[in-house]
Amino acid sequence: MIFPATTAVFAALLALVYAGLSFWVVAGRFSSDVLHGDGGNQTLLKRIRSHGNFIEYVPLTLILIGLLEASGAGGGLVTTLLVVLLVARILHPIGMIAPKNSPQQFACRGGGIIATILVMTIAAVTLLARTV
Repeated sequence: MIFPATTAVFAALLALVYAGLSFWVVAGRFSSDVLHGDGGNQTLLKRIRSHGNFIEYVPLTLILIGLLEASGAGGGLVTTLLVVLLVARILHPIGMIAPKNSPQQFACRGGGIIATILVMTIAAVTLLARTV
């Protein structure tokens, strides 16, 4: 089995994005004086959900892509999936704080989550095709 070096680099980059989201939530808690939950603050809720959505999708997607890379899949496919995942996970929180029903909300939030799910699905189907 090959060490998934490309996935490792992107996992580190995504960990930095996650750390940024974590600090964003903490800053929102301090500015809203909310220690637990969202305190009814819609802005804080959006930050919390951006953070939560990241951790709900990224780990499994990274595992799938890492397994794909380790199985010897082409570097172009792996890199493309990882670049799209990284961009999607940066766009999603931008869309979460965009004005309701704005083009930015649809493009960033909607595009971010759709791209994330597509990357996860492509990685899963490709991995199945390579191993079954």
